[in-house]
Amino acid sequence: MRNHLLPASKILFAVLFLYHCRQPQSDLPNPAPAIPRADGAVSCAGFSPADSLRYLRGGGADFKATRVDTGAVPGAAPAGMVWVPGGEFSMGGVDPVGLPDGGAFGMEDARPVHRVTVRGFWMDATEVTNEQFAAFVKATGYKTRAERKPTQEEYPGAPEENLVAGSVIFTPTADVVPLDNFYQWWSFVPGTCWKHPAGPGSSIESREKYPVVHLAWEDAAAYAKWAGKRLPTEAEWEFAARGGQTGQLYVWGNQFKPDGQWMANVFQGVFPVKDDGRDGFPGIAPIRQFAPNAYGLYDIAGNVWEWCQDWYRYDYYAATAAKGLAVNPAGPEQSFDPGEPHLKKKVQRGGSFLCTDQYCTRYMVGTRGKGDWRSTSDHVGFRCVKYPTESPK
Repeated sequence: MRNHLLPASKILFAVLFLYHCRQPQSDLPNPAPAIPRADGAVSCAGFSPADSLRYLRGGGADFKATRVDTGAVPGAAPAGMVWVPGGEFSMGGVDPVGLPDGGAFGMEDARPVHRVTVRGFWMDATEVTNEQFAAFVKATGYKTRAERKPTQEEYPGAPEENLVAGSVIFTPTADVVPLDNFYQWWSFVPGTCWKHPAGPGSSIESREKYPVVHLAWEDAAAYAKWAGKRLPTEAEWEFAARGGQTGQLYVWGNQFKPDGQWMANVFQGVFPVKDDGRDGFPGIAPIRQFAPNAYGLYDIAGNVWEWCQDWYRYDYYAATAAKGLAVNPAGPEQSFDPGEPHLKKKVQRGGSFLCTDQYCTRYMVGTRGKGDWRSTSDHVGFRCVKYPTESPK
């Protein structure tokens, strides 16, 4: 497979692993007596005393009890969707450094934890699949960004020979490598797109129930509009993922593998050399292979990242928290990532089959992802939402 990379500032790349993170904490005390629940809201059940202390010092004490609306479900569910009641919750994530399976990144952009309220909505129970996206393309003739040749207007100064249609594929390295250069395991492959997900010559035959991938944000938004839906806001996505629970590390609880059971499709083995598939799937998995969360949402952690409606700003949570309770927040008006200020990025949530505590643990429920809104890759998909009545403007 030929590595066909455009200049770093101009490639159609899913830049998901560049984060400005703290180093692992070194000042935590030795194990202490059991820590009580934080303000009556957060349970550290299953944690050792030392783990509980790390959790609370990492921001866990900021989580206050989730309040879920108790009104009746508004009618029959649209096909393939589940009801997510509205409510008020603490949004954000703890610093996972030092926690079991927490990884080495502090994830500052997920803090401060702040209070948010959202109204109830319908959400796709699964990520949008190849067969669902194929129906959209058949009905509309839509061409995705990965299928269209980039233009000089979009990428001024790029050599003409680099302006080719294609997408980015995870390419395992032959041996262990330092994890400071993601170009080592990503390749831009001409001819790759949603219907040729592993490169030219591949197809989605027999993969109808797999999540559709190699879609830019605009492609996901186009499908959602056609389906009479939209992409979720980041706040809606997190409220749904938490399933009515308060401050848990994962959508299923505080233990990564309760009773030794894999709960999501993530990376096992030595990253980025080989995913050995101990969870049953080396690479992407079909939908509905793991237990759903409390609201009936499948693969809300792991498998593929999911595009959200919001622009990404690293400091958005701080600005939101300063204003008090946020009501149905729709994200900032524009994107800003200090690491790549020239790129416009949208929020991505949930992590993917490539996430691992060796590198990226953003399957943890309060964490955030980000990607150039024009980027496409083999580990980013989406799901949709809709209000029971017309969304307020």
